Amino acid sequence: MNQRRSFLKSSAVLASVLGAPAIRTSAKTLPDAPVTPVAPNERIVRLYNTHTGESLRTIFWAEGEFIPGALQDINKLLRDHRNNKISAIDPKLLLLLDRVSAQYGSHPTMHVISGYRSPETNAMLHENTNGVAKHSLHMEGKAIDVRIPGEDLAKLHKVALAQQAGGVGYYPDSQFVHMDVGRVRHW
Repeated sequence: MNQRRSFLKSSAVLASVLGAPAIRTSAKTLPDAPVTPVAPNERIVRLYNTHTGESLRTIFWAEGEFIPGALQDINKLLRDHRNNKISAIDPKLLLLLDRVSAQYGSHPTMHVISGYRSPETNAMLHENTNGVAKHSLHMEGKAIDVRIPGEDLAKLHKVALAQQAGGVGYYPDSQFVHMDVGRVRHW
């Protein structure tokens, strides 16, 4: 019961920050149809995890409410694939992904290179890879690295920059764009 109260309390705080109620009882997973119309009062993500082969098409916000079941599904898909640790993804990041994908008209499936990173994974990557921040927002569930197959990466970069919602990194050699909901900056 205490966990439920804690969840409801944190959901209420999130709702007040985002100006929307935060409780909805069930996830609405979309069928594998190529294009599913999205109602104006719905927010959607279509994700494919390049490391696990898992995909998800779900409405995570509808009629002014985040859908906890959908958020849990998204958290699982965006887990640290190296150790299977799951963490909450910031709903503001999901709203950003929805806005970006909507610019393509049909909410295309985004291929996820990196979602949540555990502190252990981030430390290992920081030590062995150039460009990995020691205090990466990936560890807070506030960052994602994506590409959209068949779409120009430079366009995705421009669309992400236009949102002015946080950090945007352009990695053409690795074929992904980093987006986060931290302070507005780009590299």
